[in-house]
Amino acid sequence: MSSFRFLHAADIHLDSPLRGLSRYEGLPEAEIRGSTRRALDRLVETALSEKVDFVILAGDLYDGTWQDVGTGLYMLKALSRLVQAGIRVVTLSGNHDAQSVIARELPLPDGIDHFSYEAPQTFHWPELGVALHGQSFRDRHVPHDMTRAYPAPIAGCFNIGVLHTSLSGYGEHETYAPCSVETLAAKGYDYWALGHVHAREIVCEHPCIVFPGVLQGRHAREIGACGCALVSVEDGIVRSVGFVDCDVVRWCRLELDISDMQSMDAVRGAARREMERALSEAEGRTVIARVVLTGRSVLHDRLWASQGWEDDLRGIAVSMAQESANGRAQIALEKIRNETSAPLLRSGVAETRELDLALEGLMRDETFLASLPDAFEGFFSALPACVERDSLMPEGQFPLEQARTALRARLLGETE
Repeated sequence: MSSFRFLHAADIHLDSPLRGLSRYEGLPEAEIRGSTRRALDRLVETALSEKVDFVILAGDLYDGTWQDVGTGLYMLKALSRLVQAGIRVVTLSGNHDAQSVIARELPLPDGIDHFSYEAPQTFHWPELGVALHGQSFRDRHVPHDMTRAYPAPIAGCFNIGVLHTSLSGYGEHETYAPCSVETLAAKGYDYWALGHVHAREIVCEHPCIVFPGVLQGRHAREIGACGCALVSVEDGIVRSVGFVDCDVVRWCRLELDISDMQSMDAVRGAARREMERALSEAEGRTVIARVVLTGRSVLHDRLWASQGWEDDLRGIAVSMAQESANGRAQIALEKIRNETSAPLLRSGVAETRELDLALEGLMRDETFLASLPDAFEGFFSALPACVERDSLMPEGQFPLEQARTALRARLLGETE
């Protein structure tokens, strides 16, 4: 068998609409919206610089029905750069691609092979000793295991299965073309190039089963480095699978345990250090962070009663724009969440204990509780901007604990 290298990517979601960005003040909205195109460009540049033999795109190249044909033309222009350099491209349609009729009608240039929608198909390249097997989604929902119909491996070749699947055990993702590691291994292929799950992972090493993850994170649930897998094969054996970062905007979650902090200055200092660390690890990329304060803290009541600290954290982020090799790097805060809780023991001051007892009584007073809906809007207008109504009121429940905390802090003057 011959030796070769290839890139395996999936879930590009080119020109994803990214709804809701405008709700968050201070986000670089234009940069975020253009990030999927720039990540695609980085994928192409990686393939060219690494001089790979071929590129596999394992589904969800697009994000459903396009707003305009420019999305498809941008994809074709990018992939044509690979073809012109002698790099083959193999694509497969996933559940999001299945929504787009236009995608099926775009003519593909020679050098780009697309797996059939009708049945499993094999692309056999004898000169490389490679056989690729796969099938595209014709419909968005595929409730059965598609691999049952995949062909047997071709003897003497390095066999690659290409599949868009939720795979058993990945409950965060909707079920599409479900299968298991055991059923994939039973096919006898040497490598499975999977798509759909947005977190990068080498699921199994023998045979090699890989999710490369989403090419570019698009929201606060797609955090950390994103990109593609670079696979090296020598004499028909996978020698290495490495991940290459292609993202240009990096999403992250900065969790600060403030249990031992006694002042807001300490919180601000810790937040600054976490932001600096995130910028450093992003290596010149723009960082979009969600800051979450946790822990049992003496500052809990104060945080609920005042929104000044939130403005301070956003101000720190604005001041931390820095020069980098790729231009001007910055960090922006998507959300700030207060998930702290009050200390188990109160201060012991008699007046404070009496206030706590009084508030506890109110929380058990049915007449008082029944009156809360009338004051609903007024209560929320008094809460800090970091408090989100949806997060406080699951299924229509009034946020009693938050109301008590905010009232207690104001009565005691625990604000800044």
